[in-house]
Amino acid sequence: MTAAAPGPLAGDYVVGERQRWWFIPILIGSWFAVALVIAAMLGAAIPKSLTLLAPHEKDENLAVIAAVGGVVIMTSTPLAGRLSDRTMSRWGMRKPWIAGGLAVGIAGVAVLAFAPDVAWLAVGWAVTQLGFGTVQMAQYVLLADQVPARIRARVSGAVGIASGCATAASVVIVAALPVDQRWSWFVVPGAIGVVLAALLLLGYRDAVRMEPPPSLTPREVLGTYWLSPIRHRDFAWAWASRFFMTMSVLTVSLYVFFLIVDELGYSAAEAGAVQASAVGLFLVGNIASAAVFGWLSDCIGRRKPIIWLSGLLSAVGIGIMMVTGDLGGFIAGITVAGIAQGAYIAVDVALMTEVLPYAADAGKDLGIVALSYQLPQILGPLAVTACIALSGGYVGLYVFAIVCSVLGGIAVIPIRGVR
Repeated sequence: MTAAAPGPLAGDYVVGERQRWWFIPILIGSWFAVALVIAAMLGAAIPKSLTLLAPHEKDENLAVIAAVGGVVIMTSTPLAGRLSDRTMSRWGMRKPWIAGGLAVGIAGVAVLAFAPDVAWLAVGWAVTQLGFGTVQMAQYVLLADQVPARIRARVSGAVGIASGCATAASVVIVAALPVDQRWSWFVVPGAIGVVLAALLLLGYRDAVRMEPPPSLTPREVLGTYWLSPIRHRDFAWAWASRFFMTMSVLTVSLYVFFLIVDELGYSAAEAGAVQASAVGLFLVGNIASAAVFGWLSDCIGRRKPIIWLSGLLSAVGIGIMMVTGDLGGFIAGITVAGIAQGAYIAVDVALMTEVLPYAADAGKDLGIVALSYQLPQILGPLAVTACIALSGGYVGLYVFAIVCSVLGGIAVIPIRGVR
């Protein structure tokens, strides 16, 4: 293994050997695969299952299931990242974790597919998150240490587009499957995702660690979950931005199915098709803006202005969804939010990799980055449930998401090390 750079991953530096030309397409494809599984399960199949298993407590049960999965992934991902930095395998540092994550993820999808009640849905989602969260950890590390900084925003935009496509595809796939074969809602997207993600095992040259790492002390294990926000202020502000923006988009996307049913008045049978249309338009805006702003960010060498503008635009889109109250306004608002999110994801991942304190600890530090989108899976549903209860309806959800979007945008302003 080539010695890691002591500081942030910048310039043309990559860990180990340079990759072949097909590495980036396969990385993007694997990103699509994992996003497809996660979106299909949490965004479509689980909510749809809850309308059958426990229709009167679907909001509360969805919040609990999401929170359980969030706790699992929050505790496992940073540790998996740190251990992958230390892995000595002839396969490399990341491949064993990708393979193991896929195996665990398959088991989780199987539990979800045949869960007889809400409790087993929670168990299956926790196992699924454990497996595919580990694969996601490896993907983020590969983006940081195998993609040169000069093209990282464009690649970040491409993986953002892949994630958006996966979200739309997941809704379409689940909506197209037979309504009387609930197991297929999980197995079909799960199988597609696993097959595509497994290509990553064959498509790149993994760095092999040659020198044994020093033993981990208990204090270092606990340090896996922490980076000082005082010593690493740029990292802390970038982390906060991602936390709030994830909180915003997650709270809306998690409840889209219920918003269509309860606010717009569609039946559960009709809501799937409406959700597919809404997510499709979100995707159109997402793809277009991710492509444009990823290219623009690399050309002008700036990340921050695009991020704070996207936060404000996201708030505008969610506000349109809130005040109109009909399908046309809902579609218009979610399209605007899609444009904002596309701009954000095109630049955010690149920004995060450029404020990492140490290249040698990329796996561990990106595990901490992962907390910024995993914690919202726990806190978001709980906060939204409280907001809905306090406001007497979904207006509390909208207000909460708007505030988070604004905070996510302005959080990058104090960053000094990246323009």
